[in-house]
Amino acid sequence: MLSMSKYSQQYIDECRAKLEAQVSAYRELTAAVTDRAAVDRFEPVFFNNMVIVLENYFVHRLRAAEGKNGNPLNEVRMLSTSMLSNNGKLVADKQIRLDPAKSVLRYAVGDEIRVRETDFDRLCKAFFADLESKYL
Repeated sequence: MLSMSKYSQQYIDECRAKLEAQVSAYRELTAAVTDRAAVDRFEPVFFNNMVIVLENYFVHRLRAAEGKNGNPLNEVRMLSTSMLSNNGKLVADKQIRLDPAKSVLRYAVGDEIRVRETDFDRLCKAFFADLESKYL
């Protein structure tokens, strides 16, 4: 597939709806579970995977439009890559200047990635806002 310089609002909305449906299913499931310790163990596994899903919906976005300044699009790209290829520890990307203090989730290189529901919510909002400002 060619790099995408634009996404339609319809495609963005469909992806957002798919993510919301998956999070809703998570909430229904965890509300029915009485073993809170099990939920606490499952939560970062589920939401780490949701970051990978989010990245893959837009994986072909044109990097030049994305920028390299540590924005939410960069952060999702780095998180996803790190979970897939660095055993869940944030790995540096020589092309991206991610400042943990200015990032959404505040992970630094070497940190173990353990995304929680509230983290994913904040990350999604920032990701979609940045995506829509650059790719609509």
